[in-house]
Amino acid sequence: MKHSIKTGFSFGLTSGIITTLGLMVGLHSSTHSKLVVIGGILTIAIADAFSDAFGIHFSEESENKHSATEIWQSAISTFFSKLAIALTFIVPLLLLQLSIAVVVSVIWGLSVLAIFSFFVAKERRVKPWWVITEHLIIALIVIVITHYVGDWIGSTFG
Repeated sequence: MKHSIKTGFSFGLTSGIITTLGLMVGLHSSTHSKLVVIGGILTIAIADAFSDAFGIHFSEESENKHSATEIWQSAISTFFSKLAIALTFIVPLLLLQLSIAVVVSVIWGLSVLAIFSFFVAKERRVKPWWVITEHLIIALIVIVITHYVGDWIGSTFG
């Protein structure tokens, strides 16, 4: 896989998982509304995918060492990987009760992140369990913080 595509894919996948899980958990904790959580995911899938793609585009441009084609490949792969992974989190919401769907989504997101981390570690020739643990801890910190922020928002303004 080309470096530019791998860069965009890696960024989009990771950002899509962590951002979407944080949003889902926070919105669930504050509103307990399936409609709000689905609306949030669709918003993240579109707006944040564009934002991240533009961020990668700008970052790659500012390095001044990539061709225009490589820059666009990174941006486009960021957009589509973020969009696609974010949209997968809607499936459990359509099929399950909200609380169960959030738990299933957390398990799904952390599993994809762990599998991707394993392959990244293997490619870098480092111990997979350390990389997996590091990435899962970061994701869990986001999930825990957004849960408590959502609880606080719900109890303060709800």
